[in-house]
Amino acid sequence: MSRFAATTPMPSLPETRAEDEACLGWSGISDKASYYRLFAGYVVAQVATGIATVALTLLAFNLAGDEAGAVIGTALSLKMLAYVLAAPVVSILTAGIRRRRLLIALDLLRAGCLLLLPFVAAVWQIHAIVFVFALASATFTFVYLAVVPYLLGDEADYYRSLARSRVAAELEGPISPLLAGLLMVVLSVAGIFTLTAAGFVLSALLIRAARLPHTPLPPSGGVWRRLTRGPRLFVATPAFRAIIALDVVAALGTAMVMVNTVVIIQGVLDREVGSTATAFAFLGGGSILGALVLPLVLLRIKDRHVMLAGALIVVASLASGALGVGIAGLLVRWTAIGFGVVWTITPAIYVIRRLARPSDLQAMMAAQMTLANVCLLIAFPVAGFLGAWTSMPATFLILAALSGLATLIMIRLWPEDVTPDI
Repeated sequence: MSRFAATTPMPSLPETRAEDEACLGWSGISDKASYYRLFAGYVVAQVATGIATVALTLLAFNLAGDEAGAVIGTALSLKMLAYVLAAPVVSILTAGIRRRRLLIALDLLRAGCLLLLPFVAAVWQIHAIVFVFALASATFTFVYLAVVPYLLGDEADYYRSLARSRVAAELEGPISPLLAGLLMVVLSVAGIFTLTAAGFVLSALLIRAARLPHTPLPPSGGVWRRLTRGPRLFVATPAFRAIIALDVVAALGTAMVMVNTVVIIQGVLDREVGSTATAFAFLGGGSILGALVLPLVLLRIKDRHVMLAGALIVVASLASGALGVGIAGLLVRWTAIGFGVVWTITPAIYVIRRLARPSDLQAMMAAQMTLANVCLLIAFPVAGFLGAWTSMPATFLILAALSGLATLIMIRLWPEDVTPDI
């Protein structure tokens, strides 16, 4: 029997139906063929998105010239807005649609957006298309995360799926720009958009070949009740309240790296651009290493302990930066932060899968991703302003203190005996 069989389910909210009271549980049976088709479609779509993002910068320059930076900045802000505000709404409103049909429709919608981009004649048209594209991408991710638990009924298989998704995300970052650069040699911008649109069609075909289960209908009630159900469940469940604190820890560690790496290396240390790329590579390497060992660790250690260990690694890594900034220490520190962030937030999806009722899975996945993105939206300017107004050692120390406080809050909100398993 699974060590999670006795897990206490989440607190009930008034509109929950009786048949949805039980958590999903572990059947021990996995439809790996359908999962791998779904995962392949997810990866193809991720790579196509990365290539299209690079091509978008060229389109913006062709259309806006020297003002292309403002165009891209606004487009990326709209993308984040779609992930934080719009996508959770769409995800909840489409919860009654069959999952395979919805995923295919989202892929085809993204393909259509890319085919329209070569014909835009105004900046506002780019922004409108980017917003719709980002909205479809975010909704696709929410639905994907909510469907995988139904395909993988074995604990070990599900652990490995989480690690696989994380590794794919880390590898997509450097691979997509490389592929985009190669395509620019032989294709026009319009050609690149056409090719990436074909990638989304391929993703749709892969998903069409998968057998996706019929997920339970969401709890009944008005639109407002359905939209706020995920956040309300987060507030009502101790483990989920603690996950919000862990989102803060991960966001602070990520923000320090993403915002201040170039400042430290090319400003403080006066190194070349190549050293900046190396630092980001070490971050990605730490993330991949953390994801690869995570399934083995989670099979032996409780998720709470793993997430707490990840948070402590992030806190310690940030605190060590207060001792001084050198290139060797920075590379070790960035590797540790990448490792720690993965251990801090990746098991959160597993905790949701373990505690949430089937009808609440999609709402809970959407709520977690939204909260994580909100934490990043706050952490990025905090890390940036601290780096500009104080010294780098002081910035490290302040962010370490904030992440340490968030870790203490997590321990307080999620005591070890809150459920028989947690």
